[in-house]
Amino acid sequence: MLREVVTNEWFTILFVLSLILLAFAKFSFANRFSDFFMVIGSSRYLKIYVKEQKFIDLFDALLFTNLIISASIFGIIAYNTLVAPISFDIALLLKVLLSVGTIILIKVLVERLIGSLFEIDQLIDDYLFQKTNYKNYLGLILLPINILLVYTLEPTKILIYIVLLFLFIVNMIGFITTLKTYQNTILNNMFYFILYLCALEIGPYLILYKLLT
Repeated sequence: MLREVVTNEWFTILFVLSLILLAFAKFSFANRFSDFFMVIGSSRYLKIYVKEQKFIDLFDALLFTNLIISASIFGIIAYNTLVAPISFDIALLLKVLLSVGTIILIKVLVERLIGSLFEIDQLIDDYLFQKTNYKNYLGLILLPINILLVYTLEPTKILIYIVLLFLFIVNMIGFITTLKTYQNTILNNMFYFILYLCALEIGPYLILYKLLT
């Protein structure tokens, strides 16, 4: 079980760091944070802030950092529960954080490069903005889930699968919303879209899994 093989000290530090990042985001961007919090049920956030997007955005950076932390912690908990108990230390934590962050960043940069090569920068930027915000929202959801799994609930295979299913549903809502937004473009380029899914949506996660295992 998780509590027998993993010390909570580093988890606590990361939870506090994530809470500080989110508190700073809420304090510095109060209206934007409120709109972002409702992004799943409303398109208001995407319509308003897609026009203000920047290559380096402090608000997105804060949420992205929380996503990396939350995804890494949940990954460790899930692996420990579903695969095998692991001997937890700071080296493992840094390895997971670096792997998750690197894969996501490389993926975004490659997508931007493709957009530049095919001269569809604006389309790719809008698409990435929409997709990135749904992923950042997953980081927001994972934070309280991770806290419960570490301090309150005993992680079990059934519980982990339920969380994974929930995250998948949220991610699919974002994916379907993106498809609806760009459905005409996708239908006209179905082959390239399927190629994109295999190369940039499925492939990186397989690589990440191999790196972590």
